[in-house]
Amino acid sequence: MKSLLITGDRSGSGKTSITLAISALLSKEHVVQPFKVAMDYIDPSYLTGVTGRACRNLDSFVMDAPLMHDVYDNGCVGADIAIVEGVRGLYEGAEALTDRGSTASVAKTLALPTILVVDARSITRSAAALVKGFQMFDPDVRIEGVILNQINGKTHQDKATQAIEHACGIPVIGAIPRTDEMKLTMRHLGLVPFLEGSQKEAFREKIHAITQIIGDHVDMDQLLDIAKESPAPQLQPALFRPAEETDVKIGVALDESFNFYYNDLFDILRAQGAEPVFFSPMHDRLPDADGYIIGGGIPELFAKELEENSRMQEAVREVSANGTPIYAECGGLIYLTDELVLAGEGDNQPTEEHYTMAGVLKGETRMLPRRIIGYVEGIASDKSPLGSGTFAGHEFHRSNVCLANDTEYAYQLSRGKGIRDNRDGAVVKNTLAAYTHLHPSSVPGMFRHFTEMCRHHSR
Repeated sequence: MKSLLITGDRSGSGKTSITLAISALLSKEHVVQPFKVAMDYIDPSYLTGVTGRACRNLDSFVMDAPLMHDVYDNGCVGADIAIVEGVRGLYEGAEALTDRGSTASVAKTLALPTILVVDARSITRSAAALVKGFQMFDPDVRIEGVILNQINGKTHQDKATQAIEHACGIPVIGAIPRTDEMKLTMRHLGLVPFLEGSQKEAFREKIHAITQIIGDHVDMDQLLDIAKESPAPQLQPALFRPAEETDVKIGVALDESFNFYYNDLFDILRAQGAEPVFFSPMHDRLPDADGYIIGGGIPELFAKELEENSRMQEAVREVSANGTPIYAECGGLIYLTDELVLAGEGDNQPTEEHYTMAGVLKGETRMLPRRIIGYVEGIASDKSPLGSGTFAGHEFHRSNVCLANDTEYAYQLSRGKGIRDNRDGAVVKNTLAAYTHLHPSSVPGMFRHFTEMCRHHSR
């Protein structure tokens, strides 16, 4: 099996478009397993779409080295090539003085050869100084090739290439011209999720156009020569191996509005004897299950459709009231409040649009003009249906959930904002809803506790 990591010198370097295109090109002849550094849902949805294999997330903020190897090996079973996409700049992480949470930490832990995407707009020889600095900053990161982006003509390309190869001793394997085709449509959380059905075909066309450009301007043979060769994993690590028997069903909300899940979740559930049963809060009836998970997403974009499925909302209220375990993250939290309030425009005056949600939690959600994004750490109390203990995760949202003053919370955050005053994880009976996103493989005990609670409730 071959493997490599593609990273950028900064956010906006073009690494996402380039990685998508390279993954799509390689998938024509190989089985490509994609990975994404850090806790992110948008890029992985695209990498899954172009390779046909579930993208996995690797994050040194929530994973130690053995767990990262397990997550990596689990994804690589049956693959010919592993492609890891970095996050932001190579050395950007959770802290200023360590590489925790950074792409560099993943590259070192997995000993992956690294391709550095450089935004070379308006620089030539200075590009060599930039690459040299990245090499010297941490020599344990194996930067073995460069792809230049935003190139404006052959003279620009030649000067930057000669400077880098002379000063840094590594090849420039691609030079991408400056073109509007290299931009993907953006939204407030980054790229538009690939799963949004109404947009899928248009984005396939966009990715196809980008793939053609990359195919013409990146030396794919040289890229594969740089890739590391190693034995391919043959068996799933024990953490992810399916249980011999399945005795509990867990409904998982999955549609255009709720699709922010780490793919490890489904392996973790199956390893614990649970069968995921997928349903759409927008279109379906609530399926019979022993517990439910409503993940993150963008419910504010589908508020009308969610409101119109009142039968679903009534069913969710009913199962929560009867003590059926429900776990909701971010978008799921929003869905469980009484009301979602969106800003609108009317006669040149600001207006508000009010949409009824499931009403499990007493309070409302209002959208914000700014994003709240970052890692979280905290302690869960025994009020949580996921059990007590410490955890690390992530929050990213542009909403404010305002709940009733007597709301109970199961999470106390030492890092992060949560719902209110560093408290997160609102609890009603056996329902827990939080802004915190958890990577399931980093807290398998919490999901084991949830599965056991579902199993116990069903009996």
